[in-house]
Amino acid sequence: MGEKSVLLSSGHRMPLLGLGCWQSPIDVLKEVIVTALDLGYRHIDTAFQYKNEEGVGEGIKKWLKKTGKSRSDIFVVTKLPMIGMHASGIEKCLKMSLERLQLDYVDLYLIHSPVGLKNTDYANVYPVNEKGLPILDESTDHIAIWKEMERMVDKGLTKSIGLSNFNIRQMRKICANARIQPAVHQVEMHAQFQQFPMQEFCKSRNIVLTAYSPFASPGRPASYNAIAKRPVPNLLEDPVVALVAERHRVTTAQVLLRFFVQQDIVVIPKSANPQRIQTNGDVWNFTLSEVEMAALKSLDRGEDGRTFAILPGFEDHPECPW
Repeated sequence: MGEKSVLLSSGHRMPLLGLGCWQSPIDVLKEVIVTALDLGYRHIDTAFQYKNEEGVGEGIKKWLKKTGKSRSDIFVVTKLPMIGMHASGIEKCLKMSLERLQLDYVDLYLIHSPVGLKNTDYANVYPVNEKGLPILDESTDHIAIWKEMERMVDKGLTKSIGLSNFNIRQMRKICANARIQPAVHQVEMHAQFQQFPMQEFCKSRNIVLTAYSPFASPGRPASYNAIAKRPVPNLLEDPVVALVAERHRVTTAQVLLRFFVQQDIVVIPKSANPQRIQTNGDVWNFTLSEVEMAALKSLDRGEDGRTFAILPGFEDHPECPW
C-alpha cells in the first residue's frame, strides 16, 4: 500500500499523515493530541501563530509519559510567525515555541508566510493599525531570514527547515542562495486546487509538499469566508469523490487524503473529533487506481480553485505571494 513516510532532503523521514492544529482550542488540544497519538498518528503540525503550542506540548508530554515512547517517535512541526520575520526574531521565536512545546527541538521549522509584520509585542501575533489593517514590515529580507533558519539547524533546535505560502519566484531566490535547501513547502492544496506548477517545481528541487486544508477547510472561521476568493467547495459531497469512496467502501474524506499521500504529498487534516481522527488516519488499506487518480486530478480548477485569499492589507507588502 506504499510507504507511510517520505524522505526529506535533510535526510530525515516525515510521516505522510499528520494532525493539523489550526483553530484547535488550547484547552481541548492536550487530549486531542493524546487521542491522535494513541490512534497511530506520529506527526503533529502547529504554529506560533495558532497560539496553542502549549496544548500540543502538554499532549505530547502526557502521551510519552503514559506509553514510555521516545520523543524521536513523534515528528513535530511549528512555524515562524509573521512578527518574527527579521534576522533577530528567528531564534527568539523558535525558543519561545520550544518552551511552550516543552521540547528541546522540533523536527521541522517553517517560515509561516513570506510577509513580515512589525513586531510590537510577541504576545500580539497579528498587529493592526487604527483601521484594522496589518502593520507591515516592508523591509522583510527572505535571504537574511533563511540564513538564520539554517543557523537553527546548526544549533540543533530543528532538524529540517522549510517554507509555507511562498510563490515559485520567492522559492527560486531562496534556493539559489541557500546552504541548506528547503525540505518542505506547506500550501493550500485540495482536489479543486492541486497547484500543478508548484508540484512540478518542488519535485524538480526535491522539496516535499504538505497540503493544508485537504478538504478545503469547510470549518474555517466566518471571518475567512468573508474574504474568500470564492465560496468554499463541499469536496466531501463531490459526486466524483463520492463514487470513488463507494467503490472502496471508505469515506469521501479518506479518498481525498489517500489521493495526496499516494502521490507522496503530506496531508494534515484537522479534527478534534476522535472518530474522525481515527477515520482520517485509516488511509493505508486501499489504493486508488490510475483511472480513479485521473478522475480526481480532473477536478482541479487551477488558480480559480484557491479559497484562501490574501488578508486585507497584505497586497501592499513587497513580498505578497499572490
